[in-house]
Amino acid sequence: MEQPHFYAVIIGTEILNGRRRDKHFDYVRNALAERGHELYASLVVRDTKALIARTFEMVRSDPHAVMFSFGGIGSTPDDLTREIAASVFTGRPIVRHERFERDIIARFGDEAYPHRIHMADLPEGSRLLRNPVNNMSGFFLEERFFFMPGFPEMSHPMVSEALERFYPPVTARCRRTLKAQTSENSLIHIMQELPPNIEFSSLPMFIDGTPNVEISVAAESCEEAERWFRRFTDALDTAAVPYILI
Repeated sequence: MEQPHFYAVIIGTEILNGRRRDKHFDYVRNALAERGHELYASLVVRDTKALIARTFEMVRSDPHAVMFSFGGIGSTPDDLTREIAASVFTGRPIVRHERFERDIIARFGDEAYPHRIHMADLPEGSRLLRNPVNNMSGFFLEERFFFMPGFPEMSHPMVSEALERFYPPVTARCRRTLKAQTSENSLIHIMQELPPNIEFSSLPMFIDGTPNVEISVAAESCEEAERWFRRFTDALDTAAVPYILI
């Protein structure tokens, strides 16, 4: 995939109600950045079947999507991810994964039944992601939809495994950023001229009651990023507006 759109889907009512703090967003963002990639979207959703399904359907509709889904693959009644993933990504029921079944029995013996064994019921065509903590695997489909436990110590090595196997490092986009003592309104005329291939953000702020704006420009080509960034610095210089490069 030439330009993957990386999604993080974090499933957990306990994060939304404050019982737990999310640790996945920062990890995925940083793991991607180390390889020259960026997050396209991050979503935290409740353990609600319809909401999870709609979230997966939205991701599935993006032909460039690569998804890291965290949570909901255990053996309790609120672990809904496996069944929903099967419906959305394969259109078929879950099936017993023989290797994972053996791993569960090897670890738990008779206590694998009647509940833990269902962790091996996965979407058809699933392949496993290694769990370094207890060998209770995550799984993936199509080499781009990855499903992992909610526990960071288990799931974060799986993210690294997925990236190592399928998404090699790329050259990071070239970025230039400044902060100017002016309102963003004074620079909108330049913002409107930026071509679609230029990544751009404008972050307004007030410092000691005075409007300021942070302008950031990025492109695949450093030459192109610098050329468009210079449009902003030239305008600020012409207007004698103080700014700093950051």
